[in-house]
Amino acid sequence: MRAEILSCGTELLLGHISDTNATYLAQSLAAQGIDLYHVSQVGDNQGRVVELLRQAWQRSDLIIMTGGLGPTEDDLTRESIAELMGEKMAVVPELEAQLRARFTHSGPMPERNLKQATLIPSAESIANPVGSAPGWWVEKDGHILVAMPGVPREMYRMWEEEIVPRLAKYTGGLIFTRLLRVYGLGESSVEEALTELLHSTNPTIATYAKADAVDVRITAKAERTEDALQLVAEMEEQARARLGDHVFGIEGDTLASVIGKALQERHQNLGVMESLTGGLLASTITDFQSSSKHFLGGVVTYSTDLKVQMGVPQETVDRYGVVSEETARAMAHAIRERLGCDFGIGVTGVAGPGKQEDKPVGTVYIAVEGPEGTVTGMGPGWRGGRADNKRHAVLTALNLLRRYLQGTVIPQ
Repeated sequence: MRAEILSCGTELLLGHISDTNATYLAQSLAAQGIDLYHVSQVGDNQGRVVELLRQAWQRSDLIIMTGGLGPTEDDLTRESIAELMGEKMAVVPELEAQLRARFTHSGPMPERNLKQATLIPSAESIANPVGSAPGWWVEKDGHILVAMPGVPREMYRMWEEEIVPRLAKYTGGLIFTRLLRVYGLGESSVEEALTELLHSTNPTIATYAKADAVDVRITAKAERTEDALQLVAEMEEQARARLGDHVFGIEGDTLASVIGKALQERHQNLGVMESLTGGLLASTITDFQSSSKHFLGGVVTYSTDLKVQMGVPQETVDRYGVVSEETARAMAHAIRERLGCDFGIGVTGVAGPGKQEDKPVGTVYIAVEGPEGTVTGMGPGWRGGRADNKRHAVLTALNLLRRYLQGTVIPQ
């Protein structure tokens, strides 16, 4: 099956947003054994969209469109597909009722939204429970055309839950995927660890660098669900053996959710004192929906004076400097004492752009104190922009706590 992706939206051409949808879809298609030959971007112009669709219809079996399904005048994906097919759009009463029901609590539905309840005779509606725009599935003359919203969370859900299962019969059987989430190794290191597995054709295994982890996607095809599950399980066991405790979870997991669940299972709690991360650590911890059950709170001690006021000994700062392992340890101890929590995290360092205390940009010290002692991590060596340094410090702190909780680091 030959596939191509068409991303619609003038904002893509202006560089206002990145086409992460196309990247995601390309990775998913590869995992399913579908050949991707073309990826295009086009602005909100019906003539140009139809021109590209005609080219795609001639050369591809599967056309995947994202964007242009909104209610405004410049959302032209439906109209473009209708023109391609030579068919007329019509409002579907069932879709209209569903759409109006979405506006029950926010007031009357703007009438311009009614276009989101239309179909052409060749199209089927694709459910979108997390947004107002249903997708379109068009199957005609040996071609499949799929149109999905451009909003990533809506598109991801629609693709995984609605489209991939429909495509299974065209790709030679049932498809099952397992995503392993890895932290503490770069993508090249993960790939190197998995070298012997990368040439497998069923199941396949591939790595993808994300902002908060490296994802390892394992995909298997089989005639029966249980056979696909078995293939994935066998490959997963081999991958985990090679990656060790760098695997922190599976699809949907984050470091914040993993440590949150672990702390709640142990009936323990957490507090943080952070400097260079400026509150980002506390914010990330609370991204997990039930974080109030295990996170007592945090203090951003950006100045040295506030660190001392909050319990960091002045002599520690004077002797070792603010950016030091000893100060990170003192911060973890101070917040644990002040809040009376089971675990305390201290983070200090140099986010950049300039040096601090003759320490280079990217120097970060992290300490986690708990009932069994203290573990520390990082140091000089990480190099990135200010935002990257802060994000990396947050993720490393959470990962260090995870390893503490799992017993893969030894407290002192």
